[in-house]
Amino acid sequence: MIDFNKMAAALLLRLINVLGVIPRPMGLRIGQAIGRLLFTFDKKHRRIATENVSRAFDWPPQSPDVYRIVRQVFKNLGMMLFEISWAARLDPAQHARYFRIRGAENYYQAMEKGRGALLLTAHMGNWELFSIVAHMAGIPANVVYRPLDNKALDDAVKQIRCRYGARLIPTRYAFYRIVKTLKKKACVAMLMDQNVDYYNGVYVDFFGRRACTNRGMAYMAVRTEAPVVPVFMLREPGGYRAEVLPEIPLIKTGDLQKDIEENTARYNAAIEAIVRQYPDQWFWVHQRWKTKAYCVWPREN
Repeated sequence: MIDFNKMAAALLLRLINVLGVIPRPMGLRIGQAIGRLLFTFDKKHRRIATENVSRAFDWPPQSPDVYRIVRQVFKNLGMMLFEISWAARLDPAQHARYFRIRGAENYYQAMEKGRGALLLTAHMGNWELFSIVAHMAGIPANVVYRPLDNKALDDAVKQIRCRYGARLIPTRYAFYRIVKTLKKKACVAMLMDQNVDYYNGVYVDFFGRRACTNRGMAYMAVRTEAPVVPVFMLREPGGYRAEVLPEIPLIKTGDLQKDIEENTARYNAAIEAIVRQYPDQWFWVHQRWKTKAYCVWPREN
């Protein structure tokens, strides 16, 4: 019996291997062309991105700035598969030519506390290339991720993500794995810029709107007192840069719920700051404000 899941996974790995042969400049041009096509024909996500950018910066939807940012976002998405494929075949001796890290001292200072570190990150630039920079800087990367529904495809994606020593922590029962990792004085990276259901998050400000945000990192920080260090993967002329920012001070008052909300608000503020600095590199096509806050309907007396 043919296992179509394994076949799809094998085809994906084969595709990445083939695309990796394409020289980077040509691959980026092809990716940008694909992005322009997506921008033209994917009306749903173009609308979502346009509305998000417009509301975030308080610009009219027809603004040239909104158009420029959204169009570039689609071009970035088109380039990602080519970048991942190219990087998978790149000789490690050439990593320093295309990748660099700025602010690594912030990570090392946090690690001196002896509690490991929580790396706050987001869907900026090409976030899938972070493991390369982590490998270059000697950072043992452990990344929390949601497994794909298709196990064969999930196994293929894990092969790609773990190529340079990164370890993946599935979201289910992640708490115990994270604690164990931090006790080994290692670091754990978490993407914190996506919408979550109300029972997994807290509502805190993001671009002036209440956004349901994963409470996991703040909970872990309060419980373990592991330092939280923002790390963002950005595109720049000629390559890529990991931007490591200073540790975000922990708020711990003894009121767990309030501490989670306050610390999560600080994490959102750090993400918002980098998005404002590089607005065309964030994942605006995501429905970040999808989960609405609610209140209990009052009972009639």
